[in-house]
Amino acid sequence: MKKINVAILFFLLFLLVFIVWYSPTSDNKKISETAPSELKSEQQDLSVTTENEDTSVIPIPSDYSQLELPAYSQKDAIIRHFAYTLCYNETHEQASWVAYELTSDELIKRYDRTDRFIVDAAVSSVSADDQDYRKSGYDRGHLAPAGDMSWSETAMKESFYYSNMSPQVPSFNRGIWKKLEEQVRSWADELGTIYVVTGPVLKGRMGSIGQNNVAVPNYYYKVILDNTGKEAKAIGFILRNEGSKASLYHYAVSIDSVENFTGIDFFPGLSDKTEQKVEQTLCTSCWNWGTQKESKHSTKTNSTAIQCSGITKKGLRCKRKTKNESGKCYQHD
Repeated sequence: MKKINVAILFFLLFLLVFIVWYSPTSDNKKISETAPSELKSEQQDLSVTTENEDTSVIPIPSDYSQLELPAYSQKDAIIRHFAYTLCYNETHEQASWVAYELTSDELIKRYDRTDRFIVDAAVSSVSADDQDYRKSGYDRGHLAPAGDMSWSETAMKESFYYSNMSPQVPSFNRGIWKKLEEQVRSWADELGTIYVVTGPVLKGRMGSIGQNNVAVPNYYYKVILDNTGKEAKAIGFILRNEGSKASLYHYAVSIDSVENFTGIDFFPGLSDKTEQKVEQTLCTSCWNWGTQKESKHSTKTNSTAIQCSGITKKGLRCKRKTKNESGKCYQHD
């Protein structure tokens, strides 16, 4: 009986050693196999926005599937609203760019202007407000115009956020800038869908208004992409923040010119080949200008000299004055 108990004891001891020896190896193997997939899943979750999450600040997209979005980085303050996306520049208290898709269906007016200017709650820092503009002599100029947002009550409300405003000379805001906004809507109506990016040129010496030191830009830009046809096309505009009676046709420039002037990379969602082609080329005849184009061929001459719309090799607007019908000086005509 004693020998049997000893044998049983040795068996139990062997079994315990076996379990202790082999169990950790099995567990470690299981962990090493599952960990990579779990980490991958966690990384994917970081880039996915759920329905319950705040979508005001969005992560960097992996493929720029929204064609209107310019290139940006993690350090940029990107704010996504219902109708448009913007990149807020805290230093100058306004957006560096506002981007949105505009369709012909969205041109059907369903809501009137509210004219209720409000602070954008999605801006985490202090933003411009009504006190900054009051008695400043400047208009609260829309970047994404209210006229493009009449299709939705929410969109119309968002268009009056101060993050969508920039100090504009009244004759500019109510004149040439308004004409450009109307022209863009005309193209959206004709083409069905276009992609728009617009904003101030926040470079060089600028004045400021208000206690928040809202910068007063010297120039504004707008770029438009048409990707509906067999071949995409794009066109850009650079306009000085001042009144002008010149035709919009004369302010048209290539996308590359606007990129050089602003430092912004537009339409990275296009293929490299398409992006290079549409950004290098300025084809004004590819766009329907209506009365704007007709004014170029008018026999009337400008009675007042205007600033040349040509772009220098450094990507800057030419400072020469001209009375040429083309809107360009002798060097750029």
